[in-house]
Amino acid sequence: MISYIVLFPLIGAIINGLLFATPLKKIIFGNNTESWEKKAVGFIGCFAVLLSAIVSTILFFRLLGLAPADRLFIQDVYTWIPSGELDVKFSFLFDSLAAVMSLVITWVGFLIHVYSVGYMKHDKSYARYFTYLNLFVFFMMILVLGDNFAMMFVGWEGVGLASYLLIGFWFEDNEKAYAGRKAFIVNRIGDFGFILAIFLIFMVFGTLNYQEVFGKLADANFVQSISMASITAIALLLFVGAVGKSAQFPLFVWLPDAMAGPTAVSALIHAATMVTAGVYLGARCNLIFTMSPTAQFVVLVVAAFTAFFAAAIAITQNDIKKVLAYSTVSQLGYMFMAIGVGAYAVAIFHVVTHAFFKALLFLGSGSVIHSLSGEQDIRNMGGLRKYIPLTALTFLVGTLAIAGVPLLSGFFSKDSILAIVYDEGYTVFWLIGLITAGLTAFYMMRLYFLTFEGKSRMAPKVESHVHESPMSMTIPLVILAFLSVLGGYLGFPEFMGDTIGIDDSNLIERFLQSSIYQHEFKILEHRFLGHWTLALLSIVAAGLGILTAFYIYMVRPSVLNSLAKSPALNTLYGWSYAKFYVDELYNTLIVKPFNHFSSQLSTFDRYGIDGLVNGVSSLVVNTGRRVVSTQNGLLRYYATAMAVGAVVIILIVFI
Repeated sequence: MISYIVLFPLIGAIINGLLFATPLKKIIFGNNTESWEKKAVGFIGCFAVLLSAIVSTILFFRLLGLAPADRLFIQDVYTWIPSGELDVKFSFLFDSLAAVMSLVITWVGFLIHVYSVGYMKHDKSYARYFTYLNLFVFFMMILVLGDNFAMMFVGWEGVGLASYLLIGFWFEDNEKAYAGRKAFIVNRIGDFGFILAIFLIFMVFGTLNYQEVFGKLADANFVQSISMASITAIALLLFVGAVGKSAQFPLFVWLPDAMAGPTAVSALIHAATMVTAGVYLGARCNLIFTMSPTAQFVVLVVAAFTAFFAAAIAITQNDIKKVLAYSTVSQLGYMFMAIGVGAYAVAIFHVVTHAFFKALLFLGSGSVIHSLSGEQDIRNMGGLRKYIPLTALTFLVGTLAIAGVPLLSGFFSKDSILAIVYDEGYTVFWLIGLITAGLTAFYMMRLYFLTFEGKSRMAPKVESHVHESPMSMTIPLVILAFLSVLGGYLGFPEFMGDTIGIDDSNLIERFLQSSIYQHEFKILEHRFLGHWTLALLSIVAAGLGILTAFYIYMVRPSVLNSLAKSPALNTLYGWSYAKFYVDELYNTLIVKPFNHFSSQLSTFDRYGIDGLVNGVSSLVVNTGRRVVSTQNGLLRYYATAMAVGAVVIILIVFI
């Protein structure tokens, strides 16, 4: 049944793509399709993903019924690449890690598809949109369910293609088309590292199959026979691929611009699927990373910097989707911090909770934009809670969850990461994560207050048309809000469970034991802070962020004018608002020199290469014309030529 999970979205994409998004529509159905076409397209798109979600759920419960050591289903479809020692099968793997990712991708993806029915209802390219959306889910499931690195790479490149099509969906707008190209090109940089890692894996292990590669890593004799430098190189190259796909520094610049796509696309790509592919890669290759402390430390450093850097940018942004975009980059940093200290199960736990509250926040922002007829600047909002109360309530739930308010999902997953980072002795990185948590609470509550509370700053014409979104959009919001509250209890921390008398309270970690190497975490004897103290400090950080935002934006907004008079704060604000000029720096150091080099190369190509090719062709043509002139059809000319030729031959013979 595993292949059905992949097959259904592909069938949905083919049906919608061929029947409704191409000229075949008019040939088959004629011109009178407006009354039922969009209903059919939406139903096919949603139903395809729903079927995948149902099959994923069935297989998940089958896994649960097995002993942990037996939780592995493999389906071989056919031999894809039989070439000497390289034997790559087109096969699928469904273990506990694949099960968790499949459930998140398909069910959250289904809710986003349902939301899209209402959100994209008036778009002229409705069928094309659902075709791309189904295609994206298809490639994402190949990435997650593939049984070898070659299959993963097919899905990896496929989601890159589908994201390019979705981000640049409104390609008539040059800015949106540029955002799609930017995402595609930046991801290719990371993909180059990933494919080099695949080549190196085959050189070292002689196979690309997961079970064979990880089986050899578990063999002490084999490990002693290979160089640890090669393992470190593989891990770092895999991380380069993850940096591109999961928007870590320095390849994060594509993700904020990807907000150019429809908001539902932002929710799908930046919450539950594409951006978490790098985290999935790290968890799937956990043995490789565990064997290279150097690579793990590099991951930890990059991740901590990314988390803080993105949060520092988010606190000054005014586009509602851009705030959420930088928030995504920051949260991905937390996930990779967990990878960097070997807490792979905790990283996946944060993937799950992040999928719930970030999908909720993106879809909530889409509801706001829909109600304001396209307005995205939070400076032109305010007081929306009385007009769209359900959107406001669900958005607040997502905001509190990501802020780390106790008993909500983000509190359990994010603080579990910080606790393990501290337990492993990385106190500086724990402190960076704690400060970032405070910044997260601040900028998310700033976003909520400026959007839904206070006085209205909307134009009168816009305010008169504000309305709550249709049920197709609000029902997914309500479901995701419940998941954002309850999802954290899947990974209820052991120390909290022990306190209240619950054994084995961390359900997701126990479930993932069969597919993720369980790192033996060291509990430092000289550790000063216990887990309850760490949790309390996280609550304090979140509380300070929330109270600061409340005081500045609700109690005394005039304090902003006072802060603006400080030259130092004004400078920091300017740098943050300008996103620390990273795009400008890349444009100066990379884009412009590359364009100049390309221009010079094109000149050489035009006058050098093309000149040589054209010169050869001109020589042949001119020679041909001269030869042709000898074939004039005159008998006396031919007789003379034969006589002259005969004389020449006789002379040659005698000489």
